[in-house]
Amino acid sequence: MEKIVKKLESKGIRPTAMRLMTYRRLAQLNVAVSLGDLGKDFESSERSTLFRTMKTFEEKGIVHQIEDGTGIIKYALCEDNCECEVGNDLHLHFHCNSCGETVCLTEHKIPQINLPQGFKAENINLIVQGICVKCGNESADSR
Repeated sequence: MEKIVKKLESKGIRPTAMRLMTYRRLAQLNVAVSLGDLGKDFESSERSTLFRTMKTFEEKGIVHQIEDGTGIIKYALCEDNCECEVGNDLHLHFHCNSCGETVCLTEHKIPQINLPQGFKAENINLIVQGICVKCGNESADSR
């Protein structure tokens, strides 16, 4: 828990109990998660508190949003040195059509995209959809 406290404090975030629990849960999941799904883990907490926690995490570079084609915004923890800005630290995301999980593929960076003059990128989100290794292995095992 001390490591999480230091991580939050290094980003200028006061480590409240909710923020510590939220960060720990995101780290345990290791996949992108919607606010609704995350809220199921904190049923005794106010939904607005969780929402504010995620907004703070996003503003301070702890998490980033993912639009994975399902129509539901998901959140994932950022890497330690991530800046999560257009043109910096952009990576692929993979959405499994079988299990519904979305994961960051941080080792696969999105190359710099040169837009025509007068255009300004505000968000870049590249999603690969298919079958994840876990679901692919399950279907191979059932043959």
